Amino acid sequence: MNTRVAVISIIVENREAAEKLNGLLHEYGGYIIGRMGIPYHKKGISVICVVVDAPQDAVSALTGAIGRLSDVTVKTAYARQ
Repeated sequence: MNTRVAVISIIVENREAAEKLNGLLHEYGGYIIGRMGIPYHKKGISVICVVVDAPQDAVSALTGAIGRLSDVTVKTAYARQ
């Protein structure tokens, strides 16, 4: 199975979305290498960075599901290899 390393950047603008987001990340937890979350109280948002090593389809499915959450923005960057 071919996998790629990707960095998924997530901005959460409503804390109520956090429970659904955490559920999705738990579902794909086997692919997650590391995760960092930074609450930015001044702006009322949270910034989350998730690094995964997963098949392209799994990364796309995860980011698509995250992108459908209300008040959540997601972008992905892939390693060349």
